[in-house]
Amino acid sequence: MTTEAQAQRNIRLLTVAQALGGAGPPIIISLGGLVGQALAPSPALVTLPVSLYNLGLALSTLPAAYLMRQLGRRSAYLLGALTAVVAGLLAAGGIFAAAFLLFCLGTFAAGFQGATVQSYRFAAADGVSGPLKAKAISSVLVGGLFAAVIGPQLVIWTRDAIPSAPFAGSFLSQAALAVLVIPVLLLLRTPSVASTAAQSGGRPLKAILMSPRYMLAVATGVVSYGLMTFVMTASPVAMVGHGHSVDHAALGIQWHVLAMFVPSFFTGSLIARFGKERVAAVGLLLTGASGAVALGGLDLGHFWVALILLGVGWNFGFIGATAMVTDCHSPEERGKAQGANDFIIFGVVAAASFFSGNLLHASGWETINWLIFPAVALVLVPLLWRAATVRRGG
Repeated sequence: MTTEAQAQRNIRLLTVAQALGGAGPPIIISLGGLVGQALAPSPALVTLPVSLYNLGLALSTLPAAYLMRQLGRRSAYLLGALTAVVAGLLAAGGIFAAAFLLFCLGTFAAGFQGATVQSYRFAAADGVSGPLKAKAISSVLVGGLFAAVIGPQLVIWTRDAIPSAPFAGSFLSQAALAVLVIPVLLLLRTPSVASTAAQSGGRPLKAILMSPRYMLAVATGVVSYGLMTFVMTASPVAMVGHGHSVDHAALGIQWHVLAMFVPSFFTGSLIARFGKERVAAVGLLLTGASGAVALGGLDLGHFWVALILLGVGWNFGFIGATAMVTDCHSPEERGKAQGANDFIIFGVVAAASFFSGNLLHASGWETINWLIFPAVALVLVPLLWRAATVRRGG
């Protein structure tokens, strides 16, 4: 099999793995706050399960990157899937036992698989070069389109499957999804452990972190993903709190996740035509527009349209930022540059999701959305400057 054919085969497999592995987080996001409302000892802790998922993801990024270097990507990805099976069972057990801490342990453990799933986009980009990197990233993230349907629909179909333990069936289905992804991952053909472990040369990590291009790429990813999580974490609780049903909240998350991934069919082509910085800038503008819509009213339409704009904004911003990162390191620096990028992004995401629950409880839905605008402006200005510089050939 040629290298190019192998790369395309891996991209297809990673797309399927993204569809299955990426369907678990929407279950946690849709139900974590609602289970928290039933089990948490304090209203301020209702979104803690979602926050702990993001914290687990953040803390797992560097260990996951290390395991990929030592064991190879496929072995690390399989370990992530096995961890997700255990995580789903723990979360369901926490619901059965009405044990908030056990439920939180399950969502926290699911973060390790989240870290490995997030790495799928880099695995796809590793096999190609130049403008094809953005298209490879987009192709894998198309799998998220199917995850957007699978996860929320499983919530609707299984949340009352066990009458004595509402929502437990959904977390059992999360474990089942992880079982299904294992045979897909077994078919991957990734670089050998020796060649992967050799990625230890190049600049020191401090030098990479201090590079202005790398700093801007990471900051773009932080704001794109951080704001999306900040708002999305609070959205289901806010919708139910303003009189909308649990099913409407789950469908709102479904529309949001669809909006996150449907653009992946053409985001790579847009980046190839207009440049990654300009596409990422449009993503940030759409994120700002989502805040404006959310501040316009509390009916279901405002929630759903805001979540859709937030999703498209995330897609353009995050794929653009990921493509920017791949331009900021050599092959020898790949492991540490990509691992540090995800550690920073998902560390901020974890903090944002926890802060979101506290702020929603203390100050309300409007405050959540007002905070979007200064964060967008902080990164949008240097990003537009960089886009203009690239266009001039600088």
